[in-house]
Amino acid sequence: MPHRSPRLLLLDTASLYFRAFFGVPDTMRAPDGTPVNAVRGLMDFVSRLVEEYEPTHLACCWDDDWRPQWRVDLVPTYKAHRVVEERASTPDLEEVPDPLELQVPVIRAVLAAYGLAVVGAAEHEADDVIGTLATDAGMPVDVVTGDRDLFQLVDDAAEVRVLYTARGVGRHERITEDVVLEKYGVRADQYADFATLRGDTSDGLPGVKGVGEKTAATLLGRFDDVAGIRAAAEDPAADMAPGVRAKVKAASDYLDVAPTVVAVVRDLPVRDVDLTLPAGPADPDEVAVLTERWDLGTSATRLTDVLTRLA
Repeated sequence: MPHRSPRLLLLDTASLYFRAFFGVPDTMRAPDGTPVNAVRGLMDFVSRLVEEYEPTHLACCWDDDWRPQWRVDLVPTYKAHRVVEERASTPDLEEVPDPLELQVPVIRAVLAAYGLAVVGAAEHEADDVIGTLATDAGMPVDVVTGDRDLFQLVDDAAEVRVLYTARGVGRHERITEDVVLEKYGVRADQYADFATLRGDTSDGLPGVKGVGEKTAATLLGRFDDVAGIRAAAEDPAADMAPGVRAKVKAASDYLDVAPTVVAVVRDLPVRDVDLTLPAGPADPDEVAVLTERWDLGTSATRLTDVLTRLA
């Protein structure tokens, strides 16, 4: 195998196993009847992506805290609709389907047996781990996610792009700076401010009331960022329509905190993890045990073959 140029593949792992769970038939089960559609679907996604992009390094980025309290403290509605309040005395739990919840430990065991790096950080989401590992990586980076928030990381000069899986892993889009500009009318480095202004119902971010995508893009084109927009709203001489000016001022409290919530963290202490893509399963015996127990079949065979072929 010829020497491969360094390339880092960063997986938004939960995004992928949720997609697998809902996209792969739940008739795919282990001998004891436990569903393994998310496990096998994720394995197949990893095989497909590694085969297509031939990375030298890979990280399965993990939500150690899918709804960090510090983000909720700033914007209380953050991901609130995804929470199940089981009892007043218990912490908020993300609403995860039981058949998927059963599969998460199996996913962790499979990733460990193959030696695929799993990287998380206390009180932070996978997005923050991705943001940190993608920053100053020293090699081209592909971020695999179905979350538009990570478009803020796209940077042509640093060779960071997003492989956006909203239409499926097999039909993913390669998001570059030109694609962001074409889709939304803003630069990639403005995307976080764009999302702050527009809001995002999937994350419980209200946005600036009355400001949609077109107005947000226009304001950013004229005033560059949220700080510039807020300064213009306070400046009677600025080129801002009275109605928009009033909306920006009315959202002052929200704009004080929302940019911090939307921006991914880029300086977590997670850089000491070895992300080298394994040249085959790290523990072949454990892979064999897991394959038999959970009936991983062709998914295990394919992942083993792909890793070995790239060695």
